[in-house]
Amino acid sequence: MKDKLKGSRFRWINETLYTTSGSRAFELFQDDQSLFDVYHEGFRAQVEHWPVNPLDVMIEFVKELPPHAVVADFGCGEARLAQTVSQRVHSFDLVARNEFITACDMAHVPLADGSVDACVFCLSLMGSNFVDFVVEANRVLKRGGILRVAEVTSRIPDIDAFCEVICACQFELRERKDTNKVFVDFEFVKTGKKKVKKAPKVEADTVLKPCIYKRR
Repeated sequence: MKDKLKGSRFRWINETLYTTSGSRAFELFQDDQSLFDVYHEGFRAQVEHWPVNPLDVMIEFVKELPPHAVVADFGCGEARLAQTVSQRVHSFDLVARNEFITACDMAHVPLADGSVDACVFCLSLMGSNFVDFVVEANRVLKRGGILRVAEVTSRIPDIDAFCEVICACQFELRERKDTNKVFVDFEFVKTGKKKVKKAPKVEADTVLKPCIYKRR
């Protein structure tokens, strides 16, 4: 019974994260920080069954950057990336569960314009306003900086349409890897000289579908 209740709470949190705005999710998690622990316990249980953990892919990507590179990890979870690599990593999530994490809304991170070399979204483009998170990544990236995104394959009904939305935020697709059945790995480069003043208008769930787990 306890496992069933825990599972149903994880599914509710997961569905909420995918279907509400980032600001609302931040409010909910700040009001009840135990939601963070329940979600990440459930998330770890899901990823254990995957052939490849996308976070491991992101860690290898960052390790290959120059030693002086600065990275922003949007939706960092428990900040394993920051605790594994030698580069400086700014880790952001809805709750500061350890000393590596800064709690904030992903659409408003406390970094200066053009201050980082790479931004990472590892299964963290969650929320009805996920495009605002991409615009924020563009703001904090240096021109020529790298945006790395890993997303669940089943969330993306049209990969070309997804890439078009990201590129509308002044990015250019450099590489796309879909060598496994679970997630797609994208690498974009910031191209625009000017700050993106407004996110492109899109129906979020037509570009990235919510990842809703079935009730058992």
